[in-house]
Amino acid sequence: MKPAFTHRFRVSPKKAIEIQRELSSLVVEKKLVIRNTRLVAGADVSYSKSSNRVHAAVVVLSFPELAVIEERTASCESSFPYIPGLLAFREAPPLLLAFRRLKNEPDVVLFDGHGIAHPRSFGIASHMGVILGVPAVGVAKSILVGEYRMPDEERGQYSPVLYNEKTVGIALRTRNNVKPVFVSVGNLIDLDSAREITLSCCTRYRLPEPIRAAHNLGVRQ
Repeated sequence: MKPAFTHRFRVSPKKAIEIQRELSSLVVEKKLVIRNTRLVAGADVSYSKSSNRVHAAVVVLSFPELAVIEERTASCESSFPYIPGLLAFREAPPLLLAFRRLKNEPDVVLFDGHGIAHPRSFGIASHMGVILGVPAVGVAKSILVGEYRMPDEERGQYSPVLYNEKTVGIALRTRNNVKPVFVSVGNLIDLDSAREITLSCCTRYRLPEPIRAAHNLGVRQ
């Protein structure tokens, strides 16, 4: 799977912020036709405890069956510091390597992280979605920006995440009586479609199966 374009990631934090602000204008929000979705991918990144290496994992699953079709990993040394809001500059290089190795191109990718629910509306799901030119969804375990009301406790209930008086995502209950996840638009999808695909990928666990599969693959590296 080839990216639509790329850019330098070995930059200063100041330059990284400039890149985010520039590329955020390329995010497109549009409805995804879920019934046409055949392949869904999950992407996750882990960090080595003993070195500066960053490990990426991408798993492609059939949809709606959620059977694993393909698994790819990649690792590389990171030269960018760990700065909240700029994690793409640590995580995108190995992720791009893993995506380049895919033989099956997914119809939508779920990233462990945020999309436009980000200080500059350009979290890892938006960053990767724009570079890859693929529909992308951010599914995070905790909030980065904004405020929300806790949704009702039944599966499928949700409430908006508001930031600067704008809805940037939702807090979505994926299981009864379990903490919500935070879903936001990455690229080439709208929030309703992001909610629907995320919920459709959640079976027995809080996190969607594609992200769980990518996480489990990544920790085996």
